[in-house]
Amino acid sequence: MSETLMPDDLDEREAPLVRRLATLPGCAWVDGASHDDFVARPGDQVLFFTGDPVRFPECLDVAVVLPELQRAFPGRFGVGVVRRGDEDAVARRWGSQRWPSLVFVRDGQYVGTLSGMMDWTDYLARVATLLDTPASRPPIPLMGAQSASACH
Repeated sequence: MSETLMPDDLDEREAPLVRRLATLPGCAWVDGASHDDFVARPGDQVLFFTGDPVRFPECLDVAVVLPELQRAFPGRFGVGVVRRGDEDAVARRWGSQRWPSLVFVRDGQYVGTLSGMMDWTDYLARVATLLDTPASRPPIPLMGAQSASACH
């Protein structure tokens, strides 16, 4: 796992609520360099992709709800807060295309994704389902205009 970063060392694009989340027990920063080690941890892990909090303000709501979900499912999953500068590259690895998103992985394999903000009861039900879902292949992301033009 990469070294622990102090708030002064963090990219200014990280919202204060997101920075706080990454410092809580059971949570860690994840970047391109630490991603593989994080997802290889035994058991369930959740990658939190925030996106730009100005464009996607619900990411701040998810940052508040995520520790509550950990408390509702004690010891069931760790949280990796993906650094904004590495989000696009890491999200592509898991087929995630929407912000904010929670990508669930188990023993390094994809389980599922929850995107956007939800009601508490929906979160509880969907997280419970994902924690019991077998790992599978991540979705294949759609190719955007940039990707298509790079082929020719």
